Amino acid sequence: MASAHRSAPIHVAEDELAELRERLRRTRWPEPLPAEPWAAGTDLTALRDLCRVWAEAYDWRPHEEWLNGLDPIAVPVDGVDLHVFRAPSGRADAIPLLLIHGWPGSIVEFRHVIEPLTNPAAGQAGFDLIMPSLPGFGFGGKPAEPGWGVTRIAEALHTLMVTELGHARYGVAGGDWGAIIGSRLAQLHADAVIGFHTNLPLLGVHRNASWADGADEHERELLARWDETDATGRGYAQLQSTKPQSLAVAQTDSPAGLAAWILEKFEAWSDGGLSAFSTDDLLTNLMFYWIPRSVASSSMIYYESRLDPEGRVHPVPEVPTAAAVFPAEINPATRRWVEPNYRLVRYTELRRGGHFAALEQPGLYARDLGEFFAGLGH
Repeated sequence: MASAHRSAPIHVAEDELAELRERLRRTRWPEPLPAEPWAAGTDLTALRDLCRVWAEAYDWRPHEEWLNGLDPIAVPVDGVDLHVFRAPSGRADAIPLLLIHGWPGSIVEFRHVIEPLTNPAAGQAGFDLIMPSLPGFGFGGKPAEPGWGVTRIAEALHTLMVTELGHARYGVAGGDWGAIIGSRLAQLHADAVIGFHTNLPLLGVHRNASWADGADEHERELLARWDETDATGRGYAQLQSTKPQSLAVAQTDSPAGLAAWILEKFEAWSDGGLSAFSTDDLLTNLMFYWIPRSVASSSMIYYESRLDPEGRVHPVPEVPTAAAVFPAEINPATRRWVEPNYRLVRYTELRRGGHFAALEQPGLYARDLGEFFAGLGH
């Protein structure tokens, strides 16, 4: 390991936790709007219940201990300290796997897949997991200069894996921004990437007009879902890609305000709403945004990526790719739509799950990922 690497455990001071609880107790709540629950944004009843648990019952310390058990290190790359969590398998044949989270997630998304990926069932590959917080996210470094779009992040993660951690060949997996960054990384460094697994297998966020040509009934239903999401569900991205600083002032000052913004996405983008997640997982993920005041710096990935269009829409990555399609994903897909964008060698339609697939359905997610890489050889 390079001498510049340093141990980077998380320790949140007790007075910070006390301040968080006090802010939650002093929340100035709005009146509920005359609309159906969740239709006009976060449901206040659900939000108040979550914030009550956050203030009165949630215990951060066991989660901090779990995170520090993943041997976190800070690795300087391109002027930013990447905060990297690791879970080795102990297997001689393990594949180094770069797991990339998205927004509004964190490495908490991978909490329940670590064990099945490092200790796999028969017929599945085993992995040494490398799970960095994206630049500007969580407890890691925040970029101090412009230009950190998808391409620069992809290059930084490649440098992390090859130059800093010594993995000349490695696998890549991710959804949300992890899908976009992972695809760009695979396209730029096909010689190093063994395979790419994604649970958001479409480049960009806009539907392709040609998909309607020859669409069957199922595809027409999915296109209607795209239209509904475009009409009512993408305002957050427009705001964060244009004026993230304005929103972030309120989110950095109010934990309830931060929770309102993020909780609505976990409800809307999952299979079964908030019932798909434990309260502790939701709150631990929120702590990655609240404690290090990273809500503003994490939103900048939208702003910077608007200025890096090829990061989102780039040539086809010439590496073996697997698409795991979960039924409640916000950007629904079919094999016909996906295939032109990748060197697709595996396409799986799962029975249940949504956008936060590794957290919602860890067994299904880990099995698909493990079977894909087991079939590649390396």
